[in-house]
Amino acid sequence: MRLFFRLIRLILTPFMLLAEKLTTPKAMVRSPAEQAAVDAACQQLALYQFSACPFCIKVRKEIARLGLNISKRDAQHNQQYRSELENGGGKIKVPCLRIETAAGDAQWLYESTEIIAYLQQRFAATADSQNS
Repeated sequence: MRLFFRLIRLILTPFMLLAEKLTTPKAMVRSPAEQAAVDAACQQLALYQFSACPFCIKVRKEIARLGLNISKRDAQHNQQYRSELENGGGKIKVPCLRIETAAGDAQWLYESTEIIAYLQQRFAATADSQNS
C-alpha cells in the first residue's frame, strides 16, 4: 500500500509543480523603501516545506503574491532542515513557518491557513497602502 501511494506521488508531483508555476500570482508592487523594509522583516522568517505538498504550494503562492523573500527550507530531502523542524517545532509537519523574535526566540507556526493569515496581517497592509 505504501508503495502504491509513493507511485501516485511520483506521477502527480511534476503536474502539481507545473500547475504551481503556471498559476502563481505576480508579486504586489511596493516602493523600493517599503520593499527593503519587508525584505528585512523576512530575514526573521523561514518556511519549512515539501516541494509537492498541496498546502505548501498554497503558502508559497501567497508568499509570491505578497512579494516576500522568505527562506524556503526543504524538510523532505534535507536532513538538517528536517531535524531543525522536529527539534524546534516539535513535529515533522509541513508547512511550518519559523518566526524568529527580536529576543532570538523562535515561534513555530503550523497550518497553511494560519501561516497565510499571519503573512497577510503582517505584510499585506504595506502593499494595500501602495494600491490606494
